Amino acid sequence: MKPPLNPYLVLAVAVVLPGMGQVLNRQPVRGLIFVCFAILLGGFTLKTAAPDVSFVGKMAGGLFVWAMAVLDAYKTARIRHAVWSHANAPR
Repeated sequence: MKPPLNPYLVLAVAVVLPGMGQVLNRQPVRGLIFVCFAILLGGFTLKTAAPDVSFVGKMAGGLFVWAMAVLDAYKTARIRHAVWSHANAPR
């Protein structure tokens, strides 16, 4: 059985490219769903935010989904790494 990627590597990639952490965790559909929702909510908050709101405020929906995708990718990678380490520990 091939060892899973280092959780910190998955975290770094997920921070830079939304949805790619899930792809590295072998969950490409989940990554695509996160990217689609980030775009949808980012666009929705961009169009519905008041004109005097900052750019971060206008993109808050997309940024929230992106942050959840980062946390999800890291958590999944940590769990997979721990399970693999436990299963392959010397007895």
